[in-house]
Amino acid sequence: MAVMAVHQFAQCITCHAWSPDQSMVALCPNNNEVHIYRLVEDKWEKVYVLQKHDQVISGIDWSARSNRIVTASHDRNSYVWNLEGSEWVPTLVILRLNRAALCVEWSPKENKFAVGSGAKTVCICYYEQENNWWVSKLIRKRHDSSVTSVSWHPDNILLATTSTDGKCRVFSTFIKGVDAKDSKKGTSSDSKFGELIVQLDLSSSWTFGVKWSPSGNTLAYVGHNSMIYFVDDVGPSPLAQNVVFRDLPLHDVLFVSERNVIGVGFDCNPMVFAADERGIWSFVRYLGERKAVSSGSRYGSQFSEAFGKFYGQSKHGVSNDAVETSRTRGTVHENCINCIMPLGDHGTLVRRFSTSGLDGRIVVWDLENEQDLLEL
Repeated sequence: MAVMAVHQFAQCITCHAWSPDQSMVALCPNNNEVHIYRLVEDKWEKVYVLQKHDQVISGIDWSARSNRIVTASHDRNSYVWNLEGSEWVPTLVILRLNRAALCVEWSPKENKFAVGSGAKTVCICYYEQENNWWVSKLIRKRHDSSVTSVSWHPDNILLATTSTDGKCRVFSTFIKGVDAKDSKKGTSSDSKFGELIVQLDLSSSWTFGVKWSPSGNTLAYVGHNSMIYFVDDVGPSPLAQNVVFRDLPLHDVLFVSERNVIGVGFDCNPMVFAADERGIWSFVRYLGERKAVSSGSRYGSQFSEAFGKFYGQSKHGVSNDAVETSRTRGTVHENCINCIMPLGDHGTLVRRFSTSGLDGRIVVWDLENEQDLLEL
């Protein structure tokens, strides 16, 4: 199995992020604090507790080059934390939101970060040297519901979002004085701030977990209807595919290579998706011990299980919980996985990554010994 290490940090973890050298991990134990642990002699010790937010922290991101932490919270605020000496010093970012901040992510160049919110808006925040503070510009009137996730394109300008209105959108975040115009990038650097590049209406349910491939040529996101969507040639004429699976919905995804995606969510077990030589995406198998089975036998077992539960309940007057099911949940996580983060270089290949969930665990996975996946 690909599990490398399992760490129980809390009863529940909302989100987590790693330091640039992976010696420390920052996590939110489902409250208004950020706990930072350091690995000391094979044991994780709590070394910092960041206290500034008033409500649950919904997003953490740790920049790889500048070593800054950004947090977003249901209290509608965001903080940028800088390590000065032995203390983390917070800087308040006024987001101008009237609803909770739900997600946050640094841009590839780390000169901006994006915050998705329940106010149907996206905040693009950048630092103003003249005034020595962080400024936010809002993308308004584009979403019809809460923004659940954000993802930066490698060009540092395009931003993809998902929303509970069932749509995935790509915007331009070009800010004069912050982003330099590049003639090689074409339309992305020519677009105005907040301009909608493309809107994808592929899902009929809530959408989550949008991510770009390492090259920026492919976009992936998931729906709450147990589907995952892949979009190539993002622009006026995108090429879209969807993969349906019979298990519980996913919540987040990660490209481990240009043709391999790991999806995590309510099934408590990472799922592997891959594209073949023709670019057709499909479900490969679970990363844990449970293996994929043929669709026919899978359908039969699920139908028999459902019928048995119904028959037992109606005939013997027992609840659904009293009937044993043949399926098991995840082999490592015992509750929903809500976050997946790469470990190491954010390059074209990701060999190690971590997942955290509502069971309070952070699990480190290693793909080096998964030969069938490395050969895809």
